[in-house]
Amino acid sequence: MSTPDSSPVGAERSIGQLFASATAEMSALVHDEIALAKAQLKQDVKRGGLGTVAVLAALLVLVFSLPMLSFALAYGLHAWTGLNLGWCFLLSFAANVLVALLLGLIGFVFFKKAKKGKGPQKVAASLKETAGVLQNAKPHPRPEFPAIEDRSPAAVEAVARSSS
Repeated sequence: MSTPDSSPVGAERSIGQLFASATAEMSALVHDEIALAKAQLKQDVKRGGLGTVAVLAALLVLVFSLPMLSFALAYGLHAWTGLNLGWCFLLSFAANVLVALLLGLIGFVFFKKAKKGKGPQKVAASLKETAGVLQNAKPHPRPEFPAIEDRSPAAVEAVARSSS
């Protein structure tokens, strides 16, 4: 088993190696945080796009369906109920407005979800928290190992445990 810089486990690393390893890990952490922010931003944009599509669909339905649906519904109501033709056209128009309002409400809900998405803000808060933890981090105290000249079984066992 070896460390990320391919030095064997248990081997003493120099301060330069430790610093290089810490720098590489911090760089990887920052890159991962940026990738997370991009992914969350992409999700928020996708939600906004879905809301836009729903609103455009509502407008499209309202514009193109009014002439055809109004005539068909009005004449159908007139034949089915025997109401005056004017009232039938009015009821037909009300049905089209209700469909458009329903699609507009769906679009509004998607816009609200996109606006509530706090992807980049979450990542920024996480990055600040990580930086705060790293600033307050103190090195762990290292245990004193017996000198190599001391070949007693307890000393050999202590060195063996520390290197595994």
